[in-house]
Amino acid sequence: MNNLNTDSFIIFYGGNIITMNGDSPVYVESLVQKNGKIVFLGTKDDGKNKYPSALHFDLKGATMFPGFVEPHSHFMAALKLANHVDISSPPVGDVRNINDLLNKLAEHKNKNDIKEGDWVVGYGYDHTLLEEHRHLTRHDIDKVLPNHNVLIIHVSMHGAVLNSKALTFAGFDKNTKDIEGGFIAREPDGSPAGLLMELAWLKIFASMPQPNEDEMIELLKDAQMLYASNGYTQAMEGFTHISEMDMLQRGASENKLFLDIISLPGFSEIDQWLNNPKYPLNSYNNNLKFAGGKFTLDGSPQGKTAFMKDPYLTNGPDGEKNWHGTSIISTEQLITLAKPLVDSGVQLHIHATGSGAIDSAITAVESLGLTADDDKRTIVIHSQFQDKEQLNKYVKLGMSPSYFTNHIFFWGDVHIENMGLEISSFLNPIKSAKNLGLKFSNHGDYNVTPLDPFFMLWTSVNRLTRDNKVLGSDERIDVYTALQGLTTGPAWQFFEENRKGMLKEGLLADFVIVENNPLTQDVLDLKNNKVLFTIKEGNVVYEG
Repeated sequence: MNNLNTDSFIIFYGGNIITMNGDSPVYVESLVQKNGKIVFLGTKDDGKNKYPSALHFDLKGATMFPGFVEPHSHFMAALKLANHVDISSPPVGDVRNINDLLNKLAEHKNKNDIKEGDWVVGYGYDHTLLEEHRHLTRHDIDKVLPNHNVLIIHVSMHGAVLNSKALTFAGFDKNTKDIEGGFIAREPDGSPAGLLMELAWLKIFASMPQPNEDEMIELLKDAQMLYASNGYTQAMEGFTHISEMDMLQRGASENKLFLDIISLPGFSEIDQWLNNPKYPLNSYNNNLKFAGGKFTLDGSPQGKTAFMKDPYLTNGPDGEKNWHGTSIISTEQLITLAKPLVDSGVQLHIHATGSGAIDSAITAVESLGLTADDDKRTIVIHSQFQDKEQLNKYVKLGMSPSYFTNHIFFWGDVHIENMGLEISSFLNPIKSAKNLGLKFSNHGDYNVTPLDPFFMLWTSVNRLTRDNKVLGSDERIDVYTALQGLTTGPAWQFFEENRKGMLKEGLLADFVIVENNPLTQDVLDLKNNKVLFTIKEGNVVYEG
């Protein structure tokens, strides 16, 4: 990493310096940092006079504000997907139909000389964007790769399609019983058709060959650079298994982490990490922090596994009528699993996308006796299909939403078809949440959508779908509010408002310097910006 000589005073000036300190924009002419901390904000003359020996960093008209704080993504995906093939549809990739997808898989197999019996894995698969408007089946894949184990990960990260060989490897056949909290698409004779969702597919993923720890350690730099190149000074691993926690701890002990990495241990292994001194919570160790427990209540709306109070207007993934989605764990199970965490003072992070899952989260928090006065900051990840009464309950119970506005563009038109215009228009209701005084964050759920924070700004401000429809005009927000969702909001959610997320004396010298000032850009042009520098505690970790 490049060093700005952080044991010296460094003064930044000559551009737009936005502090993000307060509910409206505040600019300063200069900022001074030393030893990775901010020591001064004020006029350029005062900064130079107070610190005459400071090194100079001329912004040359660029804009500086706090480094982006990533509130929910899957950092481990940046490691594990390194050797797999991207089969995304536009605008992320170029797969438009099933034939394109199959050709990508075959090319990947040939290019990497993957032997018969080994795994060919693709990611970014989105059946809603294929010209055929249907899910792949095992028979489609068998036509081109019958002798390899093939796994095609759904873009939601909540499911996959497998070929016949991979299904056999995992022990799935027509005699396989349905898995509670999971979904198996079947052919008329009961044989698996290829699509597995939720807990059914996680059984497969757990049995796949994974990169070994040494390989993942070697990939840590590249994974962090993916975040840093997008202006993030914090990366997030949103559901961490014990083996991954061990790997991250090794990376920290070997000083290989140059961004803050926040990891959420998963609910499936609570007995191994809760109150285990090997995995201390809420304290940094060489940029690594384990922060609270992660629970997953439902799936994804584009995969029709989000659990909804009202049925989908269209049939389920396998043609089911009156389909409400999938509940992975019940409200009662959530209460039972979460109680030891609450008793131990551990923060709850709950994945709840559909209105039914959000109701479940609310009921659990009420039953556990948490209120806003406790300041436990229960985070509801995604919080997409919620209603106004649920927002009021968030206020009362001290729950905070982490929204996912990229859904409006990528799947807004799909949601209108599946749930209707009225319900879909209240998707990711940031404006209503802010009007009620709720603090919030906004995320891209990498690798479900790209890490690009400028695209998140664009989706939250404009709320345009792929078909160029405005989805929920009443929930459009101003650019400053959108920036709060990427800086001060997520910092607060992780109890780090006195460490990062704004430019203030005593806080970390975590900055992003960008080409254009988003507060003065045309809102339709917000997605077109460029990261020039990402600075973490005084060190330049990325230069564009």
